[in-house]
Amino acid sequence: MSGRFGGEFCLVCGAEPPLFGDRMCEPCTRARTQLATVPENVPWVRCARCGIVEIDGKWEQTTEADIWDELMHRNVGIHERAEDIQLAMEPVKVSDRHTLLHIQIEGVIDELLYQEEHRMRTRMANGVCLTCTRRAGNYFEATVQLRSSGRRLSEEEFTKLRHTLDLVLEKLSDDPMFFITSEGPVTGGYDVVLGSKGLARAWGRHLVDEYGGMVVETNTTVGRKDGVDVTRLTLLYRKPGYEIGDLVQWRRQHWRPATWTKEGAVLERVGRRERTGASWRDLEHAKVVAQRKEMLTVDFINEDATVGEFLDPSSWNMEAVRLPFDHVPGRQGLLAKVDGEWMTMPWMALDEKEDEA
Repeated sequence: MSGRFGGEFCLVCGAEPPLFGDRMCEPCTRARTQLATVPENVPWVRCARCGIVEIDGKWEQTTEADIWDELMHRNVGIHERAEDIQLAMEPVKVSDRHTLLHIQIEGVIDELLYQEEHRMRTRMANGVCLTCTRRAGNYFEATVQLRSSGRRLSEEEFTKLRHTLDLVLEKLSDDPMFFITSEGPVTGGYDVVLGSKGLARAWGRHLVDEYGGMVVETNTTVGRKDGVDVTRLTLLYRKPGYEIGDLVQWRRQHWRPATWTKEGAVLERVGRRERTGASWRDLEHAKVVAQRKEMLTVDFINEDATVGEFLDPSSWNMEAVRLPFDHVPGRQGLLAKVDGEWMTMPWMALDEKEDEA
């Protein structure tokens, strides 16, 4: 006993060093130290409609393995002085709603290695996420109106435009508000009602990049919430009814779009050698007279300086047309039917490529 006077000893049992933590020997330290605290029961919520999971107040699409991992890391409390923590977990399904998590925890506290095993029961509760709540209530923030200028688009063309929304959704982040409330054909076009203004604008940018045309945005105030105006967006997209090489009537003259630009198109005049640029707004009232795919390539049987004769394949009669300003003797003619009469077109780079193909 005298050998311990004046030296260090365990404050609980009086044992000699080594001492750990709050000046206690290893057995007393271990008896009073817990590496982790784990609750017996932990609830979690899954949307009964779409199956996404609520995590920290946010609804997310996730896997079952990620759910268990998230619940373990969120609910297991580790000792504040613990280091070199290692966790292992094995889920055991008890029922449709209950899963038992067997958790093994290892860590070092004050140079002592601790190993513990715990069990945590998880209980799934049904809920309804914000997205499904809004869908059920026909909630929407934006309407995208698909329209055209120059001519009425076919059902197939509207279907092609609508398909681009699916492509945009695939590329965007998995935002639960990126949903379609309703959609369908309307007089003169096709309307898609969306749950997100951001999705509507992203789709509008994609349409312009892919097909040209213009987008017009209109915001309407529908109320106030928490002192802030609540608005809805109407996004009107007008796709040009004409393609490169089509014949259009614009400002009382016949033109053919040669190339797209960021703001509009470059057109070539049919009657003489002239090129001009025009914005989408300028071209809004351009009328499609003939599409490039409807044009006819013919060999002239007879020709002089201004007129060429060819065999009309629709009637098998000889027809005469005025030759275009760029005509070279012996060259084929490119014809379009306008108001029942044939009209020759000057050749464009696009026509040359298609002729070679």
